[in-house]
Amino acid sequence: MVVVQRARTSRKPTGGLYNIARGKRKYEMGRLPALTKIGKQNVKVVKTKGDSRKMKVLVAQVANVLDPKTKKFVKAAIKTVDECPANRHFVRRNILVKGAVIMTEAGKAKVTSRPGQDGTVNAVLIS
Repeated sequence: MVVVQRARTSRKPTGGLYNIARGKRKYEMGRLPALTKIGKQNVKVVKTKGDSRKMKVLVAQVANVLDPKTKKFVKAAIKTVDECPANRHFVRRNILVKGAVIMTEAGKAKVTSRPGQDGTVNAVLIS
């Protein structure tokens, strides 16, 4: 998988090369996506700019599911990924991303958090 660096291209629109005045910077660095799977919980801590931390969920076991009727959160075990508008192949690979519909013990729920960046899986019941 290609990791895209967020820096200016080295080529001009005409095809010529720019004079490169500096090297690469850490804040321009790209990273591979977390591709959160279902299984025993595994979270990776990544150092970011400004000495902050970003929690990447690599494997998730439970989701914080909100019941919109009672306005209460329930911790429910994740069974499978039912549908995913981001990528249809994520369904058969059971990869959790924002917007994916998951089957939990509490029922079908839509993921509202970004597991690869937020460090948790939050979802809202849809049925």
